[in-house]
Amino acid sequence: MKAVTDKEIRRKIELENPWWEQEGIDSYFSKMKHRAYLDSFYKLVKEREVRRAVVLMGPRRVGKTVMIYHAIQQLLDEGVEPKRICYISIDAPVYIGIGLEQLLLLYKEASGLDSLEGCYIYFDEIQYLKDWEVHLKKLVDDYRDVKFIASGSAAAALKMKSQESGAGRFTNYMLPPLSFYEFLHLREIDGASLDYDALNKEFIDYINFGGFPEAVFSEAIRGDMSRYIRSDIIDKVLLRDLPSLYGIHDVQELNRLFSMLAYNTGNEVSLDELSQGSGVAKNTIKKYLGYLEAAFLITVLHRVDQSGKRFKRANFFKVYLTNPSMRSALFEPVTNDSPEIGHLVETAFVTQFAHSLLYMKSLYYSRWNKGEVDLVILENEKITVCMEIKWSNKYFKNPGKLKSLLSLSQKNKDALVAATTLNKSGVSDFNDIKITFVPTSAHSYTIGKSIMDDISVHKMLINKIN
Repeated sequence: MKAVTDKEIRRKIELENPWWEQEGIDSYFSKMKHRAYLDSFYKLVKEREVRRAVVLMGPRRVGKTVMIYHAIQQLLDEGVEPKRICYISIDAPVYIGIGLEQLLLLYKEASGLDSLEGCYIYFDEIQYLKDWEVHLKKLVDDYRDVKFIASGSAAAALKMKSQESGAGRFTNYMLPPLSFYEFLHLREIDGASLDYDALNKEFIDYINFGGFPEAVFSEAIRGDMSRYIRSDIIDKVLLRDLPSLYGIHDVQELNRLFSMLAYNTGNEVSLDELSQGSGVAKNTIKKYLGYLEAAFLITVLHRVDQSGKRFKRANFFKVYLTNPSMRSALFEPVTNDSPEIGHLVETAFVTQFAHSLLYMKSLYYSRWNKGEVDLVILENEKITVCMEIKWSNKYFKNPGKLKSLLSLSQKNKDALVAATTLNKSGVSDFNDIKITFVPTSAHSYTIGKSIMDDISVHKMLINKIN
């Protein structure tokens, strides 16, 4: 039986690096607008004082490979010798069973370089190589003058293995789905210049197909989001990535649970309800929730009482899709008047914070015997912000109907109090409680932009209220 020859591998490496012979990266990638994360990712690529590989991870189809090519173009623009930049897609059949060091040496032969000093090596879809973290750590230790960048779609697997084996040698970089700010940024729309009604229209489009860059630019994909998301994203994660990583044997069980969570995104659920509805044991559900969070498919918010204290038994919690367009694709697109629009608007709003793990750790919701508030922010176990997420102007006209929000603010007198609306903004002083009203779409845009600009979201909320 024939084996792939070194000559064939070298030829494949040459084909994957067209900038060795031509001017820049392929036009297919150069024409694409870069994600707003490129600058912060590129800083890690250029960092050489700290000897670490960069591990770019994230859900499928969020633009990791495109961002790699844009980073390569920046290196070229800054005068890095083209042959000192190498891109290798590990999932190519020709590379099956070949270790990273062997690929590195074959790259050196293909490029004709005398030394690898100052080189930038990109290993895309690295999760397809068994024990990749061991291989990569060895390269970082042995080749001190080379910068290694790896990427992969199996976010859960990459994160777990990089933390276990790459301590001190890997820097993890998470690329999430598009925020509402990025959704408009890619289409070269200045959200700040739109009136609220126009921004709301864009927000509905974002909920239906805005989480994935390809869908933003492709009318064909938007026309068949169900096939695109189910076959290219969800099925590959649920039926392949997670089962292979965690040894899950009943993939249909996991699929049933995820479908139930997607349908109920933004709702409070309990382990008992999920177990009865999906037919999955409660202990198994706990594990599956952790797996789905690690795969960046869902985010879980936990409940606190009126004083901000968490419950000892976390039987109730809220689950949000990290990308609301998954819900629209799995079931049906929503309109401004759809019955489920409120929960999807809340999902879209909450997931804007997912672009900052720091802020996500401070988010909770509050529920007690006679009330519930959609979102609270905790700092040092104290509620500092309490907010209701609404797709309506009803409460702007009559803030007294926000009984739970008012009750919570009376218990936490120093907390900032806010509620979102459909298209009304302003400040209401009700019973000496100052409530700031902001349209949900505008506030979602501001949160995304503030995180990209590295502005404290808490500070941004204070500015809004003052």
